[in-house]
Amino acid sequence: MTNFTFPVEVCLKPSSTARPDDVRKAVEQMLEKRSLSYVDGPVPVPIDDPFLMENVQRIRICDTDEWVKNHDILLFWQVKPVVHVFQLSEEGPCEELSGDGQLSSFNDWILPAKEFDGMWESLIYESGLKQRLLRYAASALLFTEKGVDPFLVSWNRIILLHGPPGTGKTSLCKALAQKLSIRFSSRYPQCQLVEVNAHSLFSKWFSESGKLGRKAFPKNSRNGRGRKQSDEVESLAAARKAALSGSEPSDSIRVVNALLTQMDKLKSSPNVIILTTSNITAAIDIAFVDRADIKAYIGPPTLQARYEILKSCLNELIRTGIISSSRDSSQSILPDYVTLKEKLSMPEIQEVQTTLHLWKQLLEAAEACEGLSGRSLRKLPFLAHAALNNPYCCDPSKFLNTMIETARRERSELPD
Repeated sequence: MTNFTFPVEVCLKPSSTARPDDVRKAVEQMLEKRSLSYVDGPVPVPIDDPFLMENVQRIRICDTDEWVKNHDILLFWQVKPVVHVFQLSEEGPCEELSGDGQLSSFNDWILPAKEFDGMWESLIYESGLKQRLLRYAASALLFTEKGVDPFLVSWNRIILLHGPPGTGKTSLCKALAQKLSIRFSSRYPQCQLVEVNAHSLFSKWFSESGKLGRKAFPKNSRNGRGRKQSDEVESLAAARKAALSGSEPSDSIRVVNALLTQMDKLKSSPNVIILTTSNITAAIDIAFVDRADIKAYIGPPTLQARYEILKSCLNELIRTGIISSSRDSSQSILPDYVTLKEKLSMPEIQEVQTTLHLWKQLLEAAEACEGLSGRSLRKLPFLAHAALNNPYCCDPSKFLNTMIETARRERSELPD
């Protein structure tokens, strides 16, 4: 029978000087000795292992949702963990400053960065989107590594995420780059993210924009290893269409042509993936769209996504003590959306009435948030808390009632 592999991510403490291979072997031995539930989430660092206690900050099992959602029962000999050991960089972004007072053309992070820690897990989209992007990146790097002839099988290592503002496209790009730096650390021990500031590429000086377009792709920045992201690419790629119609100066053509030329040159670099975002899909130059291997639409969150986002917010406020939790810990556990729908459809449900009421309130809050962006959903719990008369004594039911009212007010204030 086929073995199921699943990633186990091991984050080292900032003070750790242990070799990643030694930590990997220690974690693999720990996993062999312990009977674990193969579900996404943290694994306690064993207190009886001094080496791991001294060096490991946390251990997390990832990407088990495929067989969990199918209720597959796996035996220990069917499961094979793949351990990824990493240490977060605390350097922060390095900015490329221009000498004439203009905006910097790009920011540069060493990955994995502390700034992006936990971002991947916080992003909730339709089922399979994040896994699709991870698998795409794995295939793109494998095809290059194996020397597949690009004239016979074509791929460009370019991803385009498009959709309305506030849906988390830029955050997903940063989180994906972070995740790739962890998953491929054994192959690429030094990774970086270069975020191109598209708006800085249009110079106020005539004929300078083309040069800035070329500068957006720095040569061997920090040894040239890693991933590159360009935010709001429509401001670049739309310019050529406008220029050809006569509504933009010819200088705009130069910057777009420079952009496309530099992106084509990056095909010769086996370890670069370009991640781009756009709020206005229709405005993007067709020559750019044609180069993108994946064109993923990131729309407003569905009811299920809204429920899961609000559930994660509520759990965090309970964890920090801002919202009081029930003495009975089983009543404080909020089910996922699929489990909730199954429970609500069972007439013989035996759950405690107050717990069932809390679950229904959370679902009602998610329904009240229809039309709100993911960015607005993440702000909603704060706005609801700020609307409480007594913010220092708040039970979950009262808080959810306030959040429902706040969501309805936010929706009523949306522009037509």
